[in-house]
Amino acid sequence: MVAKFDGVEVRTILGVPVHAMTMTQVLDLLDGVISRKEQMQIGVVNAAKITNMHRDPKLRDDVLSSDLILADGAAVVWAGKILNQPLPERVAGCDLMFELFAKGSEKNYRVYCLGATEEVSQEIARRVASDYPGVDLVGRHHGYYSQDEEEAVAKDIAAANPDILFVAMTSPKKEHFLARWSSVIHVPVTHGVGGSFDVMAGKVERAPELWQKTGMEWLYRVKQEPGRLWKRYLITNSLFLYMIFRAKIKSLLGR
Repeated sequence: MVAKFDGVEVRTILGVPVHAMTMTQVLDLLDGVISRKEQMQIGVVNAAKITNMHRDPKLRDDVLSSDLILADGAAVVWAGKILNQPLPERVAGCDLMFELFAKGSEKNYRVYCLGATEEVSQEIARRVASDYPGVDLVGRHHGYYSQDEEEAVAKDIAAANPDILFVAMTSPKKEHFLARWSSVIHVPVTHGVGGSFDVMAGKVERAPELWQKTGMEWLYRVKQEPGRLWKRYLITNSLFLYMIFRAKIKSLLGR
């Protein structure tokens, strides 16, 4: 259900529609959505997620149920250039979360934070109060609830009536949650932010800006958790490069 907006192009990167937008454009768009009490589900894609979308039809369907899909990783921007589907810049999900907190402090957005451990969730509440005093944190819940509790969590979000819901869960859990409950919670802006609460809470160190700009943020993460992540990124990055190569060859032969 990827939407089209006035003056915004939708690029197709390895079969996935991605909005060609800058961070400023995205923030302006979302501010309008909040002021008009509309609904917009944000999806972000990086190399790993695009690769997994080709292997997991349910993940693909859930991501494509988003109204707005953004290039979370530098590798997606590079792929767009190689495949003649240019994107103006990377709009990382973590950066977008921090920008929305900052804008929310100016405009008194109502925010609900779902996900991470209870300890991290408490720290997020403390940091929002200290760093973004204009934000009204109307509710929060950790991400380690049972399947039987999920409906109650969704109803708690709906009752809190936030302008923005941040969902700090891993893929595909966050995509599944938003696809399943968006019609119940009726939140103007929903944004799956993955491990961004851990970054905000200071539990995980984010890659330096140079690593991000050169597309090596994934390698920085592997450096921090090599035992858990090296195999995952080796497989997904290799498949992503193969997919780009195959698509480029197909494009050249098609000409």
